[in-house]
Amino acid sequence: MPDARARLPGPDHPITIEATTGRVLVRVDGRVIADTRMALTLREASYPSIQYLPRGDVDMSLLERSSHASYCPYKGQCSYFSIPLGGERSLNAVWSYETPYPAVASIAGYLAFYRDRVAALEIGPAS
Repeated sequence: MPDARARLPGPDHPITIEATTGRVLVRVDGRVIADTRMALTLREASYPSIQYLPRGDVDMSLLERSSHASYCPYKGQCSYFSIPLGGERSLNAVWSYETPYPAVASIAGYLAFYRDRVAALEIGPAS
């Protein structure tokens, strides 16, 4: 049964998801947390674009699931991870819509990182 709180993206709140061109690299405390050429760029309304990285390209051993959670009426329930290497700065630094609403289903199995909670989130050429 669909969630009654769910809202569909549309002209008043557009959401687009497309393959990111190039490589996305995430570092914390000198360690590579994620490295992928298969990221997705999610653009939502007037918010800055967000890079979603496939879970398989993230070193999950460096993340710790958090008890923090949130909800987005366009994407669904959101869970969070902290990055212990980054200390306080990296609390709840990573989020995931593990069972996103159908309109954004392509981000299932992907993680996103807050840019200000990691040392670097770089988007560059594929090489």
